[in-house]
Amino acid sequence: MGLIFSTSFIANAAKIDAQKEVNIASSRTHADIKNKIISYIENVTITQGSLSIKAELVQVLTDSKTQFKTYIAKGKPATFKQTLDDGTPIYLQAEEIKYEPEKHIVVISGNAELRQEGSKMNGSVITYNFLTEEVLADSIDDEQVKSVIQPKQLEKIKSKDKN
Repeated sequence: MGLIFSTSFIANAAKIDAQKEVNIASSRTHADIKNKIISYIENVTITQGSLSIKAELVQVLTDSKTQFKTYIAKGKPATFKQTLDDGTPIYLQAEEIKYEPEKHIVVISGNAELRQEGSKMNGSVITYNFLTEEVLADSIDDEQVKSVIQPKQLEKIKSKDKN
């Protein structure tokens, strides 16, 4: 069973990040040139503008036809942080993070958690679409998707009303 949150929970991802260079640091790197897979092993940190991914293993797969890249990060947990266009940070953590920047999608699985402005969502698998501003959270077995949504702060509401 899935649960979808729309724009009231998440804002659009920082578009400017996609125009910045990608920096990757790790303890070791292994490249499989023939299959277009690069593995970054131990203490992996990836940054691109405000985007930050931290994990124990990250594999970067390049599609041979489109040259699009898919980042698969694994850890206990692996983390994904980004500042959105409205200035609010989004934080994701899970045992596995699959990030497809050209498709504007990140899928987190295994003790998945999404946090933003004090609100949070936990589930088995959470899919976040930066383009459509939708979140789909699923549970497996007898687990349930759990959400805690904080009310908007009165100060923020008042300052927006003045503008």
